[in-house]
Amino acid sequence: MNAIKANPTVDVENSYVPLQHQYKGLRVDEHPELLQDREWSTATYNGDRVGVSTSDMLLAVYIPEEEDVGMGVELGMARALGKYIMVVIPDEDFGKPINLMSWGIADNFIKMSELPNYDFNKPSYNFYDGGVIE
Repeated sequence: MNAIKANPTVDVENSYVPLQHQYKGLRVDEHPELLQDREWSTATYNGDRVGVSTSDMLLAVYIPEEEDVGMGVELGMARALGKYIMVVIPDEDFGKPINLMSWGIADNFIKMSELPNYDFNKPSYNFYDGGVIE
């Protein structure tokens, strides 16, 4: 979050960050038992769905060794809604092969070190400088 907070073209205060909007403020990373709670799971999913649909764009931090199915769903929602998609990859992982669908769905890929200076007022398209895996 520090890299995005340092970016003057991002309104962090009014941005949707999933871990900051989990149902009843209960975070699954602190309470993994919530994954068995139907109310919490349903409300958190729908909160994320609303967050994606009401945002101008989607920024996803992608870690090649930690494929996140939930992030894949959010990327798909954003694409279906015509949102601009930026994928940020940690510098040490940039260039490593990534999932084919994540590779194809994004409008641009940048290194984490580029995030504080990227001008989100002028979104652009660029290929990922790495291969793909299934």
